[in-house]
Amino acid sequence: MRTAPDVETKTTSTAQLRASTPVPELSVVLPCLNEAETLGQCIEKVQEVFRERNIAVEIIVADNGSSDESPEIAARMGARVVHVDHRGYGSALRGGIAAARGKYVVMGDADGSHDLAQIPLFLSRLREGYDLVVGNRFKGGIRSGAMPLLHRYLGNPTLTWISKLFFGSPCGDQQCGFRGFSKEAFSRMGLRATGMEFATEMLVKATYLRMRICEVATTQSPAGRTRAPHLRTWRDGWRHLRLMLLHSPRWLFFYPGALLMTAGVLVGLWVMPGPQTVRGVTFDVHTLLYAATAILLGFQAVTFAAFTKVHAIREGLFPKDQRFDKLLRVFNLEVGLVAGSTLVILGLAISVYAVGFWGAQHFGNLDPVKTMRIIIPAVVSLTLGGQIMLSSFFLSVLLLGTRPETTAGAQDEPPE
Repeated sequence: MRTAPDVETKTTSTAQLRASTPVPELSVVLPCLNEAETLGQCIEKVQEVFRERNIAVEIIVADNGSSDESPEIAARMGARVVHVDHRGYGSALRGGIAAARGKYVVMGDADGSHDLAQIPLFLSRLREGYDLVVGNRFKGGIRSGAMPLLHRYLGNPTLTWISKLFFGSPCGDQQCGFRGFSKEAFSRMGLRATGMEFATEMLVKATYLRMRICEVATTQSPAGRTRAPHLRTWRDGWRHLRLMLLHSPRWLFFYPGALLMTAGVLVGLWVMPGPQTVRGVTFDVHTLLYAATAILLGFQAVTFAAFTKVHAIREGLFPKDQRFDKLLRVFNLEVGLVAGSTLVILGLAISVYAVGFWGAQHFGNLDPVKTMRIIIPAVVSLTLGGQIMLSSFFLSVLLLGTRPETTAGAQDEPPE
């Protein structure tokens, strides 16, 4: 298990003590930042549940810089305290999980909102071979006052719907922080998020990697703390959405770009022959100019999708993708240069025709409406051809040092 470089941890346990302690089957990780009011009850609940079942379990409190007595309470009750210096919900969890020794890990909040007596539900599913088990509070029940109405009816459902649309996520409660996974699966995910978006990144990566994912019905109660919650609705909601967009170049770049190009081509072909009037409104060369702009911007967005995908795969942010590899084999540098050169030649030919048209007028004043119907297609062909050639070279630079067959790998195409 590799630990991200920005997560520094230190534990209160000595190496000798850890070596002499039997390796547990399960590690329960509780991220903690000033949870003195509820932490003791949470630890006691876990200990009680597994004492009755005679299951080897360790409790890890990932302390993220508490200024109250949380670390002392955890240590006094027999939990392992892991001090995580880098601030953030995701950082605390990554530090705690990195220190976990169990084959399986269950994470939950230390504010009393999760019913930790339900942890055996997660463990049983993990034993069945699932890589990730996610709690679903909408199935299990959300008690009055446990979740703000904005989160319950807008934020969580919207982010969950986007996750299903972008990535094909099977979960109906994406933001639930009560979940379990195998230590091996967590290592494969390679998570990097430091904030609340950690939960979203976990689901995105697990779906990309085609891990076995399931849900269990869990309940949520009002938090037992009196301090203000760490969650910031709009800031953290945007961070979740931003992460999903950045992990889906198809939705961030490709689809909007393809839509722009299609609209630009259709509108351009519509007004090319002459002015078009719809309900008294006339569309002429000005519309043609905007259509040309849409084509160029759309193509730029589509190429950004390709660049992002290649870079993300090389950096290990995305898993390898067989179908994308096939596309790279077809649309290689040589094909791009031929296509780009063809468009440049076409643009030059139209430009020569425009000069001839001007010459026929003895190089005098021209009707701008007629002239622009020739010049705009010429400029689009020249610009688009140049973009294709430059983009082909840049894509080849991104692929330097990799063989086409290993750039995307041999795994099945993940959803995006």
